[in-house]
Amino acid sequence: MGATSHHTGAAGRALTADRPSSVRNVVLVGHSGSGKTTLVEALALTAGAVNRAGRVEDGATVSDYDETEHRRQRSVQLSLVPVEWGGIKINILDTPGYADFVGELRAGLRAADAALFVVSASDGIDGATRMVWDECEAVGMPRAIVVTHLEAARADYAQMANVCGEIFGADDPDAVIPLYLPLHGPAAPDGHAPVTGLLGLLSQRVYEYSSGERVERDPDPAELALISGARSRLIEGIIAESEDEGLMDRYLGGEDIDLRTLVDDLERAVARGTFHPVLMAAPAAEGARQGLGTVELLELVTGGFPTPLERAALTVTAPDGSPRPALTCDPAGPLLAEVVKTSSDPYVGRVSLVRVFSGTLHPEETVHVSGHGLAERGEGGYEDRADRALRETDERIGALSSPFGKQQRTLTRCIAGDLACVAKLTRAETGDTLSAKDSPLLMEPWAMPDPLLPLAIEAHSKADEDKLSQGLSRLVAEDPTMRLEQNPHTHQVVLWCLGEAHQDLALERLRSRYGVQVDPVPHKVSLRETFGAKAAGRGRHVKQSGGHGQFAICEIEVEPLPPGSGIEFVDKVVGGAVPRQFIPSVEKGVRAQAARGVVAGYPLVDVRITLLDGKAHSVDSSDAAFQTAGALALREAAAEAGIHLLEPVAELAVVIPDEYVGPVMSDLAGRRGRVVGSEQAGAGRTRVRAEIPEIEIGRYAVELRSVSHGTGRFARSYARHEPMPPQVADKVREQTERGT
Repeated sequence: MGATSHHTGAAGRALTADRPSSVRNVVLVGHSGSGKTTLVEALALTAGAVNRAGRVEDGATVSDYDETEHRRQRSVQLSLVPVEWGGIKINILDTPGYADFVGELRAGLRAADAALFVVSASDGIDGATRMVWDECEAVGMPRAIVVTHLEAARADYAQMANVCGEIFGADDPDAVIPLYLPLHGPAAPDGHAPVTGLLGLLSQRVYEYSSGERVERDPDPAELALISGARSRLIEGIIAESEDEGLMDRYLGGEDIDLRTLVDDLERAVARGTFHPVLMAAPAAEGARQGLGTVELLELVTGGFPTPLERAALTVTAPDGSPRPALTCDPAGPLLAEVVKTSSDPYVGRVSLVRVFSGTLHPEETVHVSGHGLAERGEGGYEDRADRALRETDERIGALSSPFGKQQRTLTRCIAGDLACVAKLTRAETGDTLSAKDSPLLMEPWAMPDPLLPLAIEAHSKADEDKLSQGLSRLVAEDPTMRLEQNPHTHQVVLWCLGEAHQDLALERLRSRYGVQVDPVPHKVSLRETFGAKAAGRGRHVKQSGGHGQFAICEIEVEPLPPGSGIEFVDKVVGGAVPRQFIPSVEKGVRAQAARGVVAGYPLVDVRITLLDGKAHSVDSSDAAFQTAGALALREAAAEAGIHLLEPVAELAVVIPDEYVGPVMSDLAGRRGRVVGSEQAGAGRTRVRAEIPEIEIGRYAVELRSVSHGTGRFARSYARHEPMPPQVADKVREQTERGT
């Protein structure tokens, strides 16, 4: 037995595994509302892990235990629910289906060895789910499909199974085939006949669930007739994937292939990721012990999904980048584990969900933590991935536990292939590698989407201001899809998020978890000012009010320079009109005024300022007086010259399915964008490259999702600042004058 305890309800002990072959790690994937969390409840009930299935509407499910999830009635974070079936420990990873929380989905994919795609019979398959399927296919991750919401009035399992075959089996239609057909009960007054059981295509047996538990029986002649055509197609699909090359000839020659042979070949093909069976499931009725199709699903997961031993050997390096031998899933091997999720517990502190890939993790041991952490940000708040610095430290870990919803059940160890929560890893972040302190290793972190929707915030009160920094740092340490920027040009604190729901969650967690109330404010784009033409200015600062006065006069000339030149200061004073000791004072005053801006409050750039002449007083001139005169001279020159506002321009790379290229290009043109090229970006997808003012794409993360029906992605990088069109610049100036 790989799992030592078969727990029931809240009192159950932690499930433990004594060897990797008795573990299955499966992640649930599907759009929001497809029924993933409800399916987890049904599987936990059937496996005896809970006595009663909770409902999302009641906030009583095991995997949606966060208060935010109760209020929103949808998952916002990755959660782990371990159950046992047939001596196998199954780590079920429930992921959010909403696009804003795709980082949690990616963490689940990293921790799992197989994926279960949950598809609603009434809603169909959305574009984002298709994209995740393609990503799993690219890396060969084993997948199966489960159809839910069979009780919906317009649900049609046969039609949905065909849709799954068309979409998920586009390259190989014979690799996406149902294992069961639905058995319908008497029709209701509205004409909808509920699914009460399953017809097994391979076993040719009927599995009735109408009593609340699975009851197996022989089919009647009418039921057998339903099976024949679908059964033949399934057998041919399995044999096509068989490693026994002579099996197809034997089958086509009329030989009746042994059921055990077919099941073994099916399970091997599923584990290899070349065959993707379609199943169905429904939650248990009130008082029932098993939900429809849950036994079959658990049997497929334990029999067909791969063990951690079947995962390809992992390429690792030393923290300095030097190669190390690839590691397999061996509990006796060198320690190699990865933090896949970080969260905060009000009583325990930071809790890290860890996947152990090699070796065995024990409580209270000291491990080496290495990782790249969060990247620095370059010009305009963009991320500069090239500058990621490696962080390394040794940390003593706290207790090990197995999560079951919000409960933490104590573990004495966690072997290779399994998952556990680690307490008190105060410096490790999501994506960091844990290894033996005397033999440090590093895994390359998985790809996370870049947060591209800005949320500028201010502390609500002085008390909040004191707690803001710590609250923000803890928030972004937990969520690698969130970035914190303190923009030196706009002086704003900006949280970069994936979408509006992600922004709402950030504000809610700051308030509820960290006691910090913040107010969203309009996000400012980092504009610049420059001179449109050469101009002269005279700064006169003369004051006399008893005692020492203030006296300084300077005359300057300002001329524009090419983009990127910055500010150049030239001294051309002759005859000592401005004493030598005060020339640096003029420069200091000019540069300080340039930093503050001369018209709309944005930094002045790309000009040469030449000091030509001036006057001083033997007693009343001073450093401060000449600083003030320099600033006044620059402001006067600006009033004469006409100032151009410069806006940052981003290079945008938008990847969308081919059918959305036209709408996306039209949308970019409407934002003052210039399309500079396009190319194929894989089968059926196009990459559109454009240059576009940053002020036009503040909400592009949300708007592209709308234009592309959730299938588009984009990346951006800073290109340059360039003059803003006069009508747009006038509007910005008006807003500045109004203080908005």
